[in-house]
Amino acid sequence: MIRGESPMLVMKDEMPAGQKWTIEKDVLVIGRDDDCDVTLPHRPVSRLHAEIRRKGNQYLLRDLGSKNGTYLNGQEIDGSIPLQDGDEIQIALRVKLLFVGADATLPLVLDDTKGPGLRLDKVSRRVWVRGQELTPPLSVAQYRVLELLCDAQGSVCSRDEIVGVVWGEEGAAGVTEQAIDALIRRLRDRLVELDPEHQYVVTVRGHGFRLENRV
Repeated sequence: MIRGESPMLVMKDEMPAGQKWTIEKDVLVIGRDDDCDVTLPHRPVSRLHAEIRRKGNQYLLRDLGSKNGTYLNGQEIDGSIPLQDGDEIQIALRVKLLFVGADATLPLVLDDTKGPGLRLDKVSRRVWVRGQELTPPLSVAQYRVLELLCDAQGSVCSRDEIVGVVWGEEGAAGVTEQAIDALIRRLRDRLVELDPEHQYVVTVRGHGFRLENRV
């Protein structure tokens, strides 16, 4: 395992997926221009498209008046929005970047992606099931649940823990059991696409959910 000293951006879908940019400056600029800190040579991307600015211990994402917009976890942003570990930034709905917080503990890129069960890479947020990569990738909420279950290593994760990693403390009050069940159901449906003979996410009645991986 390695521990990140600075936050970073990780390319999700473009080639080469997994490309990383460490955020060491107070302002990191994303755009099509060659002088940008993160250069994305795609027509829908504006020359100076967006920036990530450090403010104290926070990192704020801001659109720079781009033509095709900047999105955070699927929602177009307006003004400066604080970033959290695991957030997905979309540039002009063309390029997806993963924000990895400074305190995140990151695994080395997995070599064993052809194992018998489920494998994931926390840096690129890619998931493999029985040696096949899950595409399109999981939603942010689905991935956060799956990562929580993987980290628990077979132990039960409560509904409160799931609410915490997906919705956070501020959004927890309005989350119903039905919303949690729907999220778990969608995650199961995605995993079934590549392994219909095994149920990875198991319900433990009265307690929560756990991951039952193939070995």
